[in-house]
Amino acid sequence: MGLFFSPVKLLTKSVFLFQLCIFTLQAEQVSQSAVAMPDSFSADTAKNILEQGGNAVDAAIAAQFVLAVTLPEAGNIGGGGFMLIQKEGKSDFIDYRETAPQAAHRDMYLDAQGDVIKNKSIYGIHASGVPGSVAGMWLAHKKHGTLKWATLVQPAVTLAEQGFKVPPKLANGVERYIANLQKQKINVNFEKYFAGIKANKVFKQPELAATLKRIRDKGQDGFYKGETARIIANFMQQHGGIITQADLKNYTAKSRIPIKAKWNGYEVLTSPPPSSGGIAILQWLKMYELKKPNMGVVHNSAQYVHLLAEIGKRVFADRAEYLGDPDFFNVPVSALTDINYLEQRSESISLTAISTTENIKPGLKESEQTTHFSIIDKMGNAVANTTTINLGFGSGVVVEGAGFILNDEMDDFSAKPGAMNAFGAIGGKANEIQPHKRMLSSMTPTILLQNNTVKMVTGSPGGTTIISSVYESILNAVEFNMSAADIVNSTRFHHQLWPKNVIRTHAGLSENTKAELIKMGYTLDERRFGDLQVIINKNGQLDAASEKSGRGKSIVF
Repeated sequence: MGLFFSPVKLLTKSVFLFQLCIFTLQAEQVSQSAVAMPDSFSADTAKNILEQGGNAVDAAIAAQFVLAVTLPEAGNIGGGGFMLIQKEGKSDFIDYRETAPQAAHRDMYLDAQGDVIKNKSIYGIHASGVPGSVAGMWLAHKKHGTLKWATLVQPAVTLAEQGFKVPPKLANGVERYIANLQKQKINVNFEKYFAGIKANKVFKQPELAATLKRIRDKGQDGFYKGETARIIANFMQQHGGIITQADLKNYTAKSRIPIKAKWNGYEVLTSPPPSSGGIAILQWLKMYELKKPNMGVVHNSAQYVHLLAEIGKRVFADRAEYLGDPDFFNVPVSALTDINYLEQRSESISLTAISTTENIKPGLKESEQTTHFSIIDKMGNAVANTTTINLGFGSGVVVEGAGFILNDEMDDFSAKPGAMNAFGAIGGKANEIQPHKRMLSSMTPTILLQNNTVKMVTGSPGGTTIISSVYESILNAVEFNMSAADIVNSTRFHHQLWPKNVIRTHAGLSENTKAELIKMGYTLDERRFGDLQVIINKNGQLDAASEKSGRGKSIVF
């Protein structure tokens, strides 16, 4: 069956995929470890932790803190994320998604006429939810870590204090972001902290180093209480923000039960709400299985792209209506992934014509700068972790005195029913703003298992396009038998109901395919998205890859 062995020829080694994704399994002892990371600093750190005898979760924690230093556009202590773990035959899901502050309310981004105020949820002091990353790493370490906490945080401290050599792609990204802020006349303090970044020069962050030292020495209390909490709250108060010391003190990361579902001979282990991604990829995979012609379809042909776009219309209509924080809203997970419902949902899909967007309704009767990594250790433990501050460089606000960038995750709430967020996603009541609520996410760290053996770990950044990157990586592995390198670098495409009949795609679709899609009535938006980090288990050997368009690094050792 595609890339993987049949049940008769089960692999005895684990697979690791990177998208800030790490998973753990207990199968037979493996002789290899693998990491797939968004940059070389995190990859080298994860490898070093594994070589010191740490497990995959230890390596993930250390990598997460390093990314807070070396990947400021997405790596973070001022944001949040999800960690999916498969360890000793058991699974866990650490939800460290940001939450709305106590003073947040449903209409906080609307003007007196009830219209959404442009950019208020994207830039500046009001765009941020309460950060969850430090608490998430603390909970993961408490439940699954083996090395000392200080050992895992120290590499990040060293890189912040002594500096790191700036990759040219980071320097270029900072330059473009500052130019964009100036063009839009956005008044934030990002330039004060990052204008000094120069390609191939050492960049030091002393305030961030001091913050990381407090986290190293005091654990999560070094961030949510004491000096760092006072710095954050005072900064917020000085600039009219609403996050308080009480918000920080009351934040908790949560351990949730991952979604598990059978598909095509595999068990898909994926992200539960408040992620929308796990439900979405299962809907996409199952409806694809129901609708694909018996003879199969040609990879990235017009028929293939159209079929998956039609499924996407229905997936995103359901997402807008039914998905939100499960602590505030009863998300019908079983109903949305039930095969009978999906059969009914896919009946109206034509393989030759585009559905009318306005007629696609919910079916039940009742940023892009995120990052991901994957890790497998020699014991067969693995983690898939996706983390974010939402858009590139978050809100553009650096906490003065603490040195880290605040997220702009409040934009992931529905500012108003029917209004699009920065990613074009539409939401409703299920995802409206409420105090302490977690905003809906598209982050989708995912693992494929077969007889409880890990066959693939995958994940990607990219806002709502994350879901497409993940499900297409799975199809490319299983249906089209690709290597890890081919999976991460293959042309991808994305459709999410709105904007109407627009397919976003990497350059790479054939001219014939593009012409056929345009003739059908689609508009093509050719812009890259995502940064896949994948590990697969092929012929008993680990195969890991980072997308070549990014600055990631994968290692099998």
